Amino acid sequence: MSADRLTLAVQKKGRLFEGSEELLKRAGVKLAYARDALLRRSENMPLDIMFIRDDDIPNFVASGACDYGIVGENVLYELAERSQRVAGLEVALKLGFARCKLKLAAPKDGPIARVEDLAGKTIATSYPGLTRKFLQERGVDAEIIEMGGSVEVAPRMNIADAICDLVSTGATLEANGLVAFETVLESEAVLIRGPKAAVNGAAETAELLIDRFQGVIASRQTKYILLNAPKDRLDEIRAILPGSDAPTVAQIVGREDVVAVHAVCTEAVFWSTLERLKAAGARSILVMPIEKMMA
Repeated sequence: MSADRLTLAVQKKGRLFEGSEELLKRAGVKLAYARDALLRRSENMPLDIMFIRDDDIPNFVASGACDYGIVGENVLYELAERSQRVAGLEVALKLGFARCKLKLAAPKDGPIARVEDLAGKTIATSYPGLTRKFLQERGVDAEIIEMGGSVEVAPRMNIADAICDLVSTGATLEANGLVAFETVLESEAVLIRGPKAAVNGAAETAELLIDRFQGVIASRQTKYILLNAPKDRLDEIRAILPGSDAPTVAQIVGREDVVAVHAVCTEAVFWSTLERLKAAGARSILVMPIEKMMA
């Protein structure tokens, strides 16, 4: 790889790929068409994207084959339990997508309902490193059975007493008669940085890309609110606007008693928020997404 080009490793398919592709697109990265499924070059910045398996990404970054990578925390921290080189990688930015939880679960109405009940039991998991670390921290001695997949069927097939597996909605657990009782790890996609990324000629590109990523993340969480408000209830309405420090207030032509309020809200805007604004006298309330944002 050229020392003047930044190389970013991304999962080649799946939910993490979809989130990474959207993030890059919203950050303004235009990828050139390529027959090679492994590598694509950006048309508008010195950036190369490598598409590889998610559990290979930390090793590609740790070895210096890639400068940065986008990977789930679950994969990163599991590999870090096995490799000191991976454990030394730096999380440059949390990306806010591909969220899931690594949970302990056991048969519903069975004898296991808390971590202490796992003492002397067997646990099936695809994350033996994280499971073992969690149990050690809690002082629980249990046998860990590593499985590559179909972990949720282990108790039903009498392979293990409990499981430790990724949970998104909980539907798979419920379908197999299991109930989660403890969270081992809350995971999301993160941008990881390699040991040589800060010293090569692509450091400026990395800084630009991270800045854009931060803008995309901020815009996802932020909404632009416009409304008309009675002037005598302005303080009350300001207090209701979520995460808005200094809304813009403008006089409405021909109305002395009503003002227009424009606010950038950095917290979630729920229907209940709009109902509270309406109850305080606000009218013509508009909530709009923000396409791009930079501090």
